Amino acid sequence: MCRVKGNDGKCDYREDCEMGFMFSSEVMGEKSKSRVVFRRRIIKLWLIRVMSFTLLCACVGQILTLGTVWRPRLPTVWLSHSELPLRIELPSDLAKVASPPKRVYKNNGFLMVSCNGGLNQMRAAICDMVTIARYLNATLIVPQLDKTSFWADSSDFHDIFDVDHFITSLKDEVQILKELPPGLKGRVKNGKLKSLQPVSWSNMSYYYKEILPLLKKKKVVHLSRTDARMANNGLPLEIQKLRCQVNFKALRFTSQIEELGRKVVRILREKGPFLVLHLRYEMDMLAFSGCTHGCNSMEVEELTKLRYDYPWWKDKVINSKMKRLSGLCPLTPEETALVLKALGIDRNVQIYIAAGKIYGGKRRMQSLVEAFPNLVTKDTLLEPSELSFIKNHSSQMAALDYLVSLESDIFVPTYDGNMAKVVEGHRRFLGHKDTILLDRKLLVGLIDRYNNQSLSWDDLSLDVKKSHENRMGSPTKRVIIPDKPKEEDYFYANPYECLEPLDEPLRST
Repeated sequence: MCRVKGNDGKCDYREDCEMGFMFSSEVMGEKSKSRVVFRRRIIKLWLIRVMSFTLLCACVGQILTLGTVWRPRLPTVWLSHSELPLRIELPSDLAKVASPPKRVYKNNGFLMVSCNGGLNQMRAAICDMVTIARYLNATLIVPQLDKTSFWADSSDFHDIFDVDHFITSLKDEVQILKELPPGLKGRVKNGKLKSLQPVSWSNMSYYYKEILPLLKKKKVVHLSRTDARMANNGLPLEIQKLRCQVNFKALRFTSQIEELGRKVVRILREKGPFLVLHLRYEMDMLAFSGCTHGCNSMEVEELTKLRYDYPWWKDKVINSKMKRLSGLCPLTPEETALVLKALGIDRNVQIYIAAGKIYGGKRRMQSLVEAFPNLVTKDTLLEPSELSFIKNHSSQMAALDYLVSLESDIFVPTYDGNMAKVVEGHRRFLGHKDTILLDRKLLVGLIDRYNNQSLSWDDLSLDVKKSHENRMGSPTKRVIIPDKPKEEDYFYANPYECLEPLDEPLRST
């Protein structure tokens, strides 16, 4: 308390009154002392609280700062060698391509698709359908596979591909369900499902203008044919990149098929390098294409009848000779033997035949076996019990051949069908692994001249080697032919937009 002297109400500055205040225990009563002690406690408690709050804020700020600095980040480019059966080096000097932006989950409806054709035709179609669903903001139902084609394979999606990996690996791009929600299944059963065939080789504007309004109106749309329903070129880069992401990352075969593939590759590698020959000389191909060169009259009749028996094979009357000379027929086993010898392929190299049953059997394979005695197939490398679970399923057998083809030192397709094209593109992505792309039109002309003795063996070999120097799967751009998508280079055979690794780990098998 300030002790006042005199009547003027001013404080007389003495030793016991400094700065206008004088605290004196001598003049304080018990009540005044209690008030001072209480105030001091209040001030002390307030100071403790302020200091505690300040310290807490500092700690929180430090934690947030550390969290920003040390938060784990996934590498943007990472190829896990532990997931690959063999080391694969990808080109590092290619420009980076931005990944597609993450999907905004606004569901415009449910998209059901039915794939048609063999394994690799369906594989490419699945990639397209995922991409379409993603950019239409549609929920995709796991695709249905073809069970009514020539092969009559009863395999479902989950019998060939790892369906759970397929769904989870694409969760940031598109929502995928194994089946329609219960509330919508009734529409399918009652025949209220809107079903249509998309226009072939379409760009995204077609799907935005024609399919998206149907999705919003009907809520469920079924695309009944899916082969070649997207253009090869003229699409935004992010769309092309997503097609690759599905193909090279999301479509993983089942663990059983992959393990079988690794075993075949391991057996082959133990004996050295190996070449995979995709000898597309099976009954279905010859009947479909009308290519009968080298067949006897009974075989020609059998193949013709088969072609007429299948209504979805549109071309019925086919001139086999003209088609062969135009380079539109698969090479025969006899022609293939001559070509491999002319290319200088080592006689003793292992050649794995990636194909089904060769039409004509041992009779047609004789010249190839004589030229290259180390011919092997999955049936000769594996025990029947090991193949039992895929034996009667052509698509699963083709999946095994696909895996072995990816890992071969050289891949040689004798026809540019779907497997040849898709494997070629995958091998390009894995570092432009050697793939000999045979010029069949040139080759049949040279072979005919050699068989007619108008061309020597040395000249044949020289011409074959020279003409294929730049047909080994080396980096190149696709040939674009406006308004003729069937004649231009296929996207999945050369997806050059995707040769830079994707932002997430990839697998080759």
